[in-house]
Amino acid sequence: MSSSSTAPSALHRRWPELDLGYRRLGATPTRVEQVDLPGIAEGLWIKRDDEFGDGAWGGNKVRKLEWILPEAQRRGVRTLFTVGGIGTHWGLACARYGDEVGLRTVLGLVDQPVDDHVREQWARLVASPAVIHRFSASWRLRLAAPWLLARAADRRGLRFTPPWYLPAGGSNAVGTLGYVETALEIADQVAAGELPEPASVVVPIGSGGTAAGLTLGFKIAGLATRVLGVVVNDSFPLHAEVMARLANRTGELLRSRGARDVPSVTASDLTTRDDWLGSTYGDPTPASMAAVRAAATVGLELEPVYTGKALAAVAELGGALPGPVLWLHTHGPR
Repeated sequence: MSSSSTAPSALHRRWPELDLGYRRLGATPTRVEQVDLPGIAEGLWIKRDDEFGDGAWGGNKVRKLEWILPEAQRRGVRTLFTVGGIGTHWGLACARYGDEVGLRTVLGLVDQPVDDHVREQWARLVASPAVIHRFSASWRLRLAAPWLLARAADRRGLRFTPPWYLPAGGSNAVGTLGYVETALEIADQVAAGELPEPASVVVPIGSGGTAAGLTLGFKIAGLATRVLGVVVNDSFPLHAEVMARLANRTGELLRSRGARDVPSVTASDLTTRDDWLGSTYGDPTPASMAAVRAAATVGLELEPVYTGKALAAVAELGGALPGPVLWLHTHGPR
């Protein structure tokens, strides 16, 4: 199970005076490897964030919780309220890791296309410590949100503590710190000779925190690496301007807590494309399923909604994608 660590984050090593809590939830750095993927790419560099997390759940969502959980405690929050689809990995990670530090998680979940992966994930959610409210459509959840927030408040005697609302995927200014941290980690791996400096880093965009955090982090590290965000969610806008605004909110948070010389991000600093989305969020495509099968031949476990679509983009773009290419494996299979 997770535990605090005295080892500083990369952000705290850069700015020792940084007034932000950090709770280590996984072993870092996650490894990088170069793999030949049949039908996808030869010599593709992969960062194995699927191996992040120490038991409660894995994948990229846990990096966000390393910053969100201590910030919740700093704010005196007792309940986290967040949203997603019925196959949400974020919601499960939030419930399991939050429970370890005494935080209750309330989830507002919306139906999505169902396959075996979603069925398995729904079963994990039902078995988790989360309090779940399920809705047939996003508009029903939006209508119910004020009531859910009021109901989720903690009432102890005369004290009323509202929940902390976290957007889908934990992609607020605090959660996005997790992938600013990851960009600095990649820069350290480049400096150590573990991989060449990537020209392109390919990630799925479901809520934006991963792409926004990496973009800001690479600018902080002084790398010329460019993020390609493969949009997999059509529930709300996720274009480059939105990613830049999220990155800059995170930069403002860093500056307000003691960081100096934090650069700003513009929409021209990253690329987002929805070419591989398919019909809707949560719906696998033939290309994403082919990517899942190709990855399985070399022992990589993907799912067809996020990682499969991002890898399908790598396959289709081929040599048109500036290299070296680093694909971020974000799936949390544990």
